[in-house]
Amino acid sequence: MNAELAEVFARHGRERSDLIPILQEAQDELGYLSQDTMLAIARWLRMPASSVLGVATFYAQFYLKPRGRHRLVVCRGTACHVRGSREIRESVAGKLGVGEGETTEDLLFSFETVACLGNCALAPVLVIDDDYWGRMTRERVGPILDGCIEREAQAGGTDQIG
Repeated sequence: MNAELAEVFARHGRERSDLIPILQEAQDELGYLSQDTMLAIARWLRMPASSVLGVATFYAQFYLKPRGRHRLVVCRGTACHVRGSREIRESVAGKLGVGEGETTEDLLFSFETVACLGNCALAPVLVIDDDYWGRMTRERVGPILDGCIEREAQAGGTDQIG
């Protein structure tokens, strides 16, 4: 067991009611919930691994694969859909080479969609981390992603994405 997970366990009891807080903190510390992490949690709580996996897969907040450094979200709500979010999603997927719900190989971006961001007046909306781009067009996707990639490269985080 790694030190981060041991620290999480030290802050919690061993009751079933501790499962979700432990999963949340483990993911915060480790970035995602690996199979080994979930097995360690199951052992700590003295419960079947299948129960831990069941909870982790039930809630959308938990990730079972490594996540990208940047969370990229495209709204697919009604207003965004009517104003072209499908084209935005296709542009993002084409530029990054990943589908919805996937992470780029270099772990730079995780690409997600949501049912609504609550910014319908700005539809369609694309979000990278805490930066919102409204009235998004297919033509703006590439330059926005290129800017993010360039800033990351300048910071020493990654090479350019093709």
